Amino acid sequence: MPAGEVAKHVTKMPEIRRGDQVLVLTGKDAGKRGTVDRVVRPDHVIVGGVNVSKRHTKPRTLQGRNESAPQIQQGGILDKTMPLPISNVMVVCPSCGQPTRVRHTALANGKSVRVCARCGEPLAREVK
Repeated sequence: MPAGEVAKHVTKMPEIRRGDQVLVLTGKDAGKRGTVDRVVRPDHVIVGGVNVSKRHTKPRTLQGRNESAPQIQQGGILDKTMPLPISNVMVVCPSCGQPTRVRHTALANGKSVRVCARCGEPLAREVK
């Protein structure tokens, strides 16, 4: 590359999508399985029931736009699911039930699909 030019940064799309069954590889919840609820940024995921932390909240008043009387939000200790780095989870194949890497294959009609690297079956996703 000639001097003065800047390399173009290409962001890779994550292989894990909402609705995928995943296995947590590292951390306090290693070995647990769950479903991806949300992909936060390209490098973090929120998995239901995994990496749950406690959030202490004070009671406070919530002012609505249309309501004349303010509502009071109850205080207490809430359970909040925190994001995990996407590198700490692995997709579980619905066909063989094993954690696997994701490969891409083109179908006969030219559409690209994600497939299991172990058994070769397509990774069907179930979106809520």
